[in-house]
Amino acid sequence: MTSGLKTIIHIDFDSFFASCEQQNNAKFRNKPLAVLAANGATAIIAASVEAKKYGIYGRDRTYRAYELCPKLLTTKANFWLYFEVSKKFLSIANRFSPLVEVFSIDELFMDVTETQKLFGGVENLVKSFKACIKAEIGEYITASFGISYNKLLSKLASGINKPNGVYEITKENLFETYNKCKLNDICGIGYRIEEHLNKIGIYTLLDLNKADLRRLKLEFGNIEGNFLKNAGMGIGSDQLTPYTQKSETKSLSRQYCLAENTYEMKIVRENIFELCEEVTLKLRKLNKQAKIGGIYLGGEKSYHDSKTMTNYFSDPLILFNICNKFFNQWNPKMVRRISIWVANLIDDIAVPASLFEEENRNVKVQNTIDLINEKFGDYTIRRAALLKADKLKTVPNGFLADRNQRNELRHFTI
Repeated sequence: MTSGLKTIIHIDFDSFFASCEQQNNAKFRNKPLAVLAANGATAIIAASVEAKKYGIYGRDRTYRAYELCPKLLTTKANFWLYFEVSKKFLSIANRFSPLVEVFSIDELFMDVTETQKLFGGVENLVKSFKACIKAEIGEYITASFGISYNKLLSKLASGINKPNGVYEITKENLFETYNKCKLNDICGIGYRIEEHLNKIGIYTLLDLNKADLRRLKLEFGNIEGNFLKNAGMGIGSDQLTPYTQKSETKSLSRQYCLAENTYEMKIVRENIFELCEEVTLKLRKLNKQAKIGGIYLGGEKSYHDSKTMTNYFSDPLILFNICNKFFNQWNPKMVRRISIWVANLIDDIAVPASLFEEENRNVKVQNTIDLINEKFGDYTIRRAALLKADKLKTVPNGFLADRNQRNELRHFTI
């Protein structure tokens, strides 16, 4: 690496969800495997390396996948398994650098500028890291490593020699690397941006390197235009945000996609209530209260609205009453997606105790229910109205978007 530049590594697990299932279950090993969405029977969210050889990828449907590979095996996603593997991954990373940024459940950045010399250089560091993955996580779970002087290029590099590969982008081989990569290989350039670039005569990263900044700003706006020009020149941030650094929580939300288009509004209402329970439980775990509650429904039509309350709250009934009022007003005919959110958060300690005994009693009852459910398992105590409703417990998603799970990682120790 050129003197004066940082050394940033991006590590990306290969076919992570499928590899975890293969490591966990011998019958899936060395066979084409598709991991399905937990609440659906046809949506593929990940495919094993063996399945990808048949042209099967995430976002495919099982009926198409079976046409490509009749012997395809399938299994429902188990995000708690993936979360536990991710924690082991972090435990290993902490040994190689104190500067680790979590990008998603199966990706992270490490700044090894100062620590690589302890391992005999970056190449030996990568070899040691790979050996730790094999020994401590499993031989069926592999990762690809990208090395460069900023995050943009290290992430690009990690995808070049997959699976289980290593690639380094330097100042000297930047244009050689760009010559063999596509526009959408750059994180931040999706297919829509790529199509727009194509329309103005930019088809490759080398074209982007030569593109006029003024034209890019005119087409994409100042922020995106500057990003695209910098990406074309290999310019990106080398500053990491360590996952151990506490961040301020400004809002909380929970989204849920029903398994099918739902016309029975009783089921939709039950799901809304259950999501309100979840969002407010997150609030209480973070010792927060909210002043704004909101809801979004997507289906035949889309609806969204919010309400600012006079007093702060963390009671699920208050949030449900807000959402239910909008639900009754809209009277939707079909719903597929539901999102519940709260905002304008404040710490519990900053909220004065209520002068009304009934409100204080409700808080004590809710806290007692939380303690019982935490000790004996979720849904040990559940509202009668939700006894037959779907259990929508938050599981870690691919982006680790849940604040409580991020906090769990932050407090995770080796």
